[in-house]
Amino acid sequence: MPRSALAAAALIALTSLAHAQTPAAPAAGASAPAAAAPRPPVDPTAPKPFADVIKGAKEQPGLFPIWRKDEKVWIEIPKEAFNKPFLFSVNVANSVGERGLYASQMLGDELAEWRRIGNQVQLIALNTKFRTSNPDSKLALDQAFSPSLIAGTPVASAEHPDRKSVLVDASGLLLGDIPGYSTRLEMAYRLPFAPDRANSFIEATRADPQISTLTSRIHFATARIPAPPLTPMPVPMPSPPQATPDPRSMFFSFVYSFRALPETPAAIRYADPRLGHFTESYSNLGDDLKANPRVHMVARWRLEKKDPSAALSEPVKPIVYWMDKNIPAKYREAVKAGILEWNKAFEKIGFKDAVQAKQQRDDADWDNMDATHASIRWFTGADVGFAIGPSNRDPRTGEILDADIGMSDVFGRGSRRLATDDVLGQSAHDHDHAAHAWMGERSQRLAQEQCSYMADQANELGFALDLLALRDGMDMNGPEAEALAQAVVKDVIMHEVGHTLGLKHNFRSSTTVTQAQLRDKAYTEAHGISNSVMDYNAYNLPLKGEPKASLTNTTLGAYDYWAIEYAYKQVPAEQETTELAKIAARSTEPLLAYGDDFDQGVGGPYDGFDPRSNQRDLGDDPLAYARKRLKLSQELWERVQARPANLGDDPLRNRRSVADAFRQLGMTANNVSKYVGGIYAERVVPGVTTGPAFKPVDNAQQRDALRFIASGLLSSDSFKFKPEFLATQTVDYNEWDRGLPLSIPDAVAALQGRVLDRLMSPNTARRLIEQASFLPEGQRKGAVSLNEVYGTLQGAIFSELKTGAEIDRMRRSLQREYLKRLQAQLNRSTNGATAYADAFSMARFHATQLANELRVASAKPGLSVETRAHLAESLDLLNSMLKATLTRS
Repeated sequence: MPRSALAAAALIALTSLAHAQTPAAPAAGASAPAAAAPRPPVDPTAPKPFADVIKGAKEQPGLFPIWRKDEKVWIEIPKEAFNKPFLFSVNVANSVGERGLYASQMLGDELAEWRRIGNQVQLIALNTKFRTSNPDSKLALDQAFSPSLIAGTPVASAEHPDRKSVLVDASGLLLGDIPGYSTRLEMAYRLPFAPDRANSFIEATRADPQISTLTSRIHFATARIPAPPLTPMPVPMPSPPQATPDPRSMFFSFVYSFRALPETPAAIRYADPRLGHFTESYSNLGDDLKANPRVHMVARWRLEKKDPSAALSEPVKPIVYWMDKNIPAKYREAVKAGILEWNKAFEKIGFKDAVQAKQQRDDADWDNMDATHASIRWFTGADVGFAIGPSNRDPRTGEILDADIGMSDVFGRGSRRLATDDVLGQSAHDHDHAAHAWMGERSQRLAQEQCSYMADQANELGFALDLLALRDGMDMNGPEAEALAQAVVKDVIMHEVGHTLGLKHNFRSSTTVTQAQLRDKAYTEAHGISNSVMDYNAYNLPLKGEPKASLTNTTLGAYDYWAIEYAYKQVPAEQETTELAKIAARSTEPLLAYGDDFDQGVGGPYDGFDPRSNQRDLGDDPLAYARKRLKLSQELWERVQARPANLGDDPLRNRRSVADAFRQLGMTANNVSKYVGGIYAERVVPGVTTGPAFKPVDNAQQRDALRFIASGLLSSDSFKFKPEFLATQTVDYNEWDRGLPLSIPDAVAALQGRVLDRLMSPNTARRLIEQASFLPEGQRKGAVSLNEVYGTLQGAIFSELKTGAEIDRMRRSLQREYLKRLQAQLNRSTNGATAYADAFSMARFHATQLANELRVASAKPGLSVETRAHLAESLDLLNSMLKATLTRS
C-alpha cells in the first residue's frame, strides 16, 4: 500500500476511535455537570511530602530533630531556624594514629547558620573576623567580607504543613571533606587522598534541646601508592601510611555538633597584654576614630555566684570536666587531683567548688566528644606524645562553651621508661602547627593551644628515673617511681586544664624562684618549683650531694592565681574598668613575671630573644641551670656506661638513656644561646607602666654564655664515651628498621648545630648590631659586638689551628657544620643578609682570616692524613666561597 494510503487509513481509524469514545449528548432537559478543573502537571523535581519521606523513621527530638530509618538519616530544620546563628563544631573521634592524625581531637568551631536558596539548603560559616559597632556601616561590611560555605544539599522534603520545617539528607550534607582532611593527609604523606562517599556513612546521632550531634564515618582513599624513585630524591619524601593495614585506605569519624548559642550572651571581659589569656579577637570597623581596630575578648567560662553577696559561694553552673572512661584506673586519682587543684584559685576570688571532676562510667554508652561535655580524653598513637587543651567559644563574647583535653597514653609507657619511643620506630611529633596553618584563624588558634608539655614531661621523667635509679638505687617499678609518675600526671593535667580555663603559656615564671628555694623541700612542697603551672618546667633534679626537694610542680603558682582573678573575679559593671586596671597593675611584681610563646620563640623573626622566657629551664639564673643540666647529663652517661647488663634487659635501654640526656641538652643549647645578642622585654602599657620596653642583656652575662658555649657545648671533652660501651650497644633485630650502631658524633653534631643556627642567624646579627641603639651614650662602650661573637665562635671551633693539635672526628664534624652556615651567610641572594650589610661584611672578614689560618695550619708537619685532608678540603671550600660571584641588589 502506498505511504499516502497508509496515512489516510490511519487518520480514518483514529477518527472512528475518537467518535467511539465520545459520550452521548445528555437527553433534552437534563442538567449538564460542571466541567472538571484541569489538574496541574506534576513537577518531578518538587520535594516529596514530609510525611512520605520519614515514613517508618524514628525521631530524635532536639535543637534540630534527627530522623533515622535504617541507613537513612535526615536533619529537620524548622522555618524559624533559618538565618539564625548557632555554633557548628567538628571533632575527630577515630583516626589513624600517626603523623598528627590522632583520635579524640577538637578540630575547630564556627558561628554558622542555615540558609535556603530555592530548594537548596546551605550551611554557612559567618564571617566574625570583621564586625561593626555602628549599624550604619553594617551593609558596607557585609558587602566587603564574604562568609564561607561549609556544606550544601537539596531539601529532602516539602515543608511540613504543621511543623513548618523541612528535611535535609544528612549523608548529602556531612559525608564530604568538611574538616579539610585531604590537605592534612597530603601534608603527612604527599599523596592525594580523597573522601569516598560510597563507603562512608552516618554512624551515630544524638539530639536534645540544646544540641544535635551526628558522627560521620568517612572513608578516605587513594587509587594507588606511587612506586618509589629508582634513585633517592634530593629531598626525602615521607613514606606512605604505616599504621593502617592497607596504606591506600583509612577511616575517620568526625563528630559534627550543632549547638544553640546562649539566649543571653555572656558579659565580655577585655584582655590586658600584661597577662596571658586566650582571646576571641576581631576588627571593629565601626569606629573610625581608633587607629587600631582590633578587639580582644578574654576566653572564659560563664561563672556567676549563686549568692552574689556571699564572700564564698557556689557557682550557678560549675565548670565540669568529664574524665574519659579510657583513662587507666591507676591514673584517675592523679587526673582528678590535677583538675580540682584549680579550685584553690577560684576560692580566692569567692567561688566554692567552681571546678568539678566526674568520671564517665566504664559501661557508659555515650560519647563525650559532643560539644556539651568538657572532658579529659585519653588517646593513643604510633608516634604520639603530646597533650592539648583546646576549647569552643561563643564568638560574640569569648565565652567558653566546651573544652576537650586530649592526653596521649605516653605516660602509660613513659612511667616505665618507654616514653621516648614510639610503636613503629618513627620520630615523635611534638607539634602540628603546620597542619593548622592553612586552615584559617580558628584552626591556628587550636595550634596555639596544642603543646608538647606532656611529651617533654615524659622525656624528662625518663631522664629523672634513670638518673635516680642509677644514683640512689630507686626501683623503677617501686612505689617511689610510681609516686613520681603520678605527680607528673597531675602536673600535666593542671597545665592542660589551665589552657581550657583560658590561660596561655607562661614561659618566664620559672625564673621567679631562687636557686636556694629550689633546694628547700619545705618551700617546694608548699609553693611548687615555679610560679606557674603554665610554664614548661624542668625537673628539679639535684646535683650529686645536693639536698633533694620536690622534683616536679605540685600546686598552682602566684601567676596562676593572678590570671584567674583577672579573668573570673566578679565585679559590678560600673567598677569593672577600675578594678581590672588595679589587678593588671600588679604585673611589675616579681612573682607575676609573664612571657608567652612568642617571647619564648616560635620561629622566623620571632625566634625568642629574651633569655628569661624559656622552655625547660628552672630557677632565677637560666645560665647556671644550663651548666647544671650539662653536669647532670654527664653524670647519667657515666653511670649508664657502668651499668651491668642483666638477663631480660631491653636491648635499646642504654640507647634511650643516652638519647634522653642529649634531648635535654638540645633545649639547653637553645636557651643559653639566647643570651648572646639577647634583649630583655617588658610589657609596657603607655601611661600606666614605666621603664624601658626593651633592654639588652648585660654584657657580662652575654660573655659568660659565650664562654660556656665554647668550653662546654662545643668541646669534645664534654661528650666522653668508652669504646667498649659503644661497641656493646646492640640494635633491635626483631624490627625491620632496626637502626645502626650508636653514633655519638652524630648526636653531638645535632646538638652543636642548634647553637650554630642560633648564633650565626641573621636575627642574632641584627640584634648585636642594633643593641647599642637601646643604650644611653655612656653605656655603649664595651658592648658585646658582632665581631666579638664571630671571633670567639670561630676561635673556639678552630682552636686546633693555633695549637697544631690533631682534629678528631667530632671536631671535624663541628667545623664542617660551621663552614656550611658560613657559606649561607656569604650567599646574599638566599640568606637575607642584604638587609644587614654589616653582618655580611663581618662574616666575610672572619672567613678571610680563617682561610689564612687554614693555609698556615696545612703546612705544619706531623699531622695525620685525616687532619691534613680535612684542612685541605676546608680551605678549598672557603676559597670557593670567597671567590664566588656576589649577587648584589
